[in-house]
Amino acid sequence: MILYPAIDLKDGQAVRLLHGDMDKTTVFNDNPAAQALEFVEAGCEWLHLVDLNGAFAGEPVNAAPVEEILKQTKVPAQLGGGIRDMATIEAWITKGLARVILGTVAVENANLVREAAREFPGKVAVGIDARNGKVATKGWAEETNVMVTDLAKSFEDAGVAAIIYTDIMRDGAMKGPNVSATADLANAVSIPVIASGGVSSLDDLRALKSCGADLNGAISGRALYDGAIDLAQALSVLKA
Repeated sequence: MILYPAIDLKDGQAVRLLHGDMDKTTVFNDNPAAQALEFVEAGCEWLHLVDLNGAFAGEPVNAAPVEEILKQTKVPAQLGGGIRDMATIEAWITKGLARVILGTVAVENANLVREAAREFPGKVAVGIDARNGKVATKGWAEETNVMVTDLAKSFEDAGVAAIIYTDIMRDGAMKGPNVSATADLANAVSIPVIASGGVSSLDDLRALKSCGADLNGAISGRALYDGAIDLAQALSVLKA
């Protein structure tokens, strides 16, 4: 399993939200590129980036710090938030992004996901953010009637590189991930699944690793900033 340290970007800073609420923000670093380098120097093999403002605006807002991270680090990075057309997808991949994450548009325009996955093999992931088993969009502000597993299964033949599954009510709350729901999703589809939301201890990582599903990896943010998870120890746990 891969550990993806999360850098959530709001107003040019590295932050974490509680339950996805933009009004419940903790700033952890006003230099996101320096934060990214810290993670890389500690041994991480990937970075998970989120343009929070972009998710609400529907277009990239924190492009400058993302570009600076890509310039200063040598590990692959994936980015979500406000990526909703082919021009934006192509622009990010051209700038060196390893993987774009399509969330809202996966619900509203599935054909774009399929087109992008064909055009850029291995570089398109689907972000599925869930509240009570149903998909939420537009920066988690809008809840749909689409069930998580139904959306995931609809992309089985699309060639997407991964599904990033986030349980919104666990995100930033330091209460552990939704292991059973993540395992159920991973067992329901052949697409690699990355767990997100609530990963706050080494035991959480162990639980995901032994959940009975072959997960690609786990994303952690607040726990790494707070020191609840030591990155080097976490990498060791996931490689054991």
